[in-house]
Amino acid sequence: MNDLANGLLWYLAFIFSVVVHEASHAFTAMKLGDRTAYDGGQVTLDPLPHIKREPIGTIAVPIFSFLVGGWMIGWASAPYDRNWARAYPDRSAMMALAGPLSNLMLVLISGLLIRLGMAFDWFYAPERANFTHVTAAYQDGAPYALSVLLSIMFSLNIILFVFNLIPLPPLDGSAIIPLFISNDKAVRYLDFIHNTPMLFMGLFVAWEIFDHISSPMHTMFLNLLYPGAGYH
Repeated sequence: MNDLANGLLWYLAFIFSVVVHEASHAFTAMKLGDRTAYDGGQVTLDPLPHIKREPIGTIAVPIFSFLVGGWMIGWASAPYDRNWARAYPDRSAMMALAGPLSNLMLVLISGLLIRLGMAFDWFYAPERANFTHVTAAYQDGAPYALSVLLSIMFSLNIILFVFNLIPLPPLDGSAIIPLFISNDKAVRYLDFIHNTPMLFMGLFVAWEIFDHISSPMHTMFLNLLYPGAGYH
C-alpha cells in the first residue's frame, strides 16, 4: 500500500474516532442539562463542525504527525458550561466519562468486525501483530485495505480510551473524579484542575505515564481479541 492510501486510511480512522469521542461528550452533556455543545453543533457525527472548531488539532497536527512519524495524533473538543459543571459535578463527570467509553465501544466494534472477517475467511491472526497489523488479509486490494483500517481503528481507540482515562488534567480521567467525592469537594477540585499551569503539567506527566503503559495495554487487548494467541 502506498503512503497516500495509508495516510487516507489513517485519517479516516482518526477523524471518525475523535468525532465519536467529542460527539459523545456533547450528547451526554445535552441529556444531562448543558446545551452548550448542542448549540455549537457538536452533537453530530458530521466531522465538519468538529473540524471547524479545532482545525489545527483535526487537520494540521494529524497530517504533520503522519508525515514525521507514520501515525496520527491530534485533538478535537466540545464546549461546555463551567457553571453547569460546578453546579452538577457528578453530571459533568458522566459527560467526561462518555468520551473514553465511546472509544472503548469502537475497540469492541472493530474487534467484532475482525472476528467476523475471520469467520468468513477474509482475515487471520498474524504471527506478529503491531499497531497497524492487528489482523491480516488473505487477499490484496479491498480486503487488505479493510484489514489495515480495522487494525488502526482497534489500536487507535485503545490509545484514546486508555490515555484519556489517566486522571490528570486536561484529560477526561481527571474530570471523572467528582463521581467519587462529595459535591463540595468536587467544586473545589474542578476549580483546581482548571488552573492553566496545571493543565500543561498534567499533559506532560500523562505522556510520560502513557509511554510505559501503552504497549502492555495494546498487548492485553490483542490477547483478548485472539484468546490463546500468547502475544507478548
